[in-house]
Amino acid sequence: MGADRRGRLPPYLCASYALLILYVCLFPLAGWQTPVGSPFSFLFEPWQKYISYSDVYLNVLGYLPLGFMLAATLRGQHAVAVLAWVTLVSFTLSFSVECLQYYLPSRISSNLDLATNVLGGVLGGMAGLWGGRVFAPDGWIRRWRERYIQPGHLGELGLILIALWWLTQLEPRSPLFGTGDLRFLFDLPAPVAFSARRYMLLELAVAAFGTVSVGLLVLRCMCLRRFHVVVLVLLAGLGLRSLAGALFLVPPDALQWAGSGAWRGLLIGLAALAVVSRLPRWSQHSLASLTLLCATALMNLMPDNPFIDASVRTLQQGHFLSFHGLTRLTVAVWPFLALVFLSAQATLSRR
Repeated sequence: MGADRRGRLPPYLCASYALLILYVCLFPLAGWQTPVGSPFSFLFEPWQKYISYSDVYLNVLGYLPLGFMLAATLRGQHAVAVLAWVTLVSFTLSFSVECLQYYLPSRISSNLDLATNVLGGVLGGMAGLWGGRVFAPDGWIRRWRERYIQPGHLGELGLILIALWWLTQLEPRSPLFGTGDLRFLFDLPAPVAFSARRYMLLELAVAAFGTVSVGLLVLRCMCLRRFHVVVLVLLAGLGLRSLAGALFLVPPDALQWAGSGAWRGLLIGLAALAVVSRLPRWSQHSLASLTLLCATALMNLMPDNPFIDASVRTLQQGHFLSFHGLTRLTVAVWPFLALVFLSAQATLSRR
């Protein structure tokens, strides 16, 4: 009980975020080479003559959550010790990334990036000294988690899984609530040619199965059936998808996802979810796995949408390229992580 009262959500979040930083900063993880010189040479180079302040802001903002979650993880130690650890971890992670970028021709190691990353981590750590108490046993996050979410590490991993699903909604090229597209990982072409009717029908099916599978997964993470929480999770996903359309498409189109197939699939999925949410928990578990598999299979049958591809292609540069690579990877692996989670949950429930 003591371990459960302390919880492990901040360390899980911290480790997950550090892995995301590694992937984003090293994407596309291809073209490795061994150039002449030392990977540490960037430390002694003068700062760039022309500084992009947007890059500086993004570097600082990128490490703010890491510092915050590190401080929350170390909650209870002296403030000076916490900030020292946050500085050391931020420096070590950023320094390792910059050294690895030396071997990637598409990346440039920079001492300015190192400095701004560490600054972001320290600022996040300072915020975490005060705000990290929300993860304390008497904090509102902890109270909310104990009231609604299943106890133990699986409950906390379920929360991370839902957060990763929200991240998948920032991928503008995927159909609504569609995950599991493995084709870009293996450089496979679309199995069928694009036609408006074919795309609409598959979009409808993916949205319907995706709505049911995510809704059931949320219910499986909760202690009690709270359908309004499921609706809030789905609405947040729609909001993030609209944000992706507004930020990542040219011209911006916040409602790009709202095609006739997506709307119909969403409504069908919500209606089906309202019915299956009343079934016994073991039935919900089986249906969650089944709908995940169906949505993933249909996702890999989707034809490429040339209109969306053209809109996204114009932004394939800079930090967007890294973020786009992260969202595509998350889209590809998310349903398989969800299936592992459901399998582990079923195994523990039988003990």
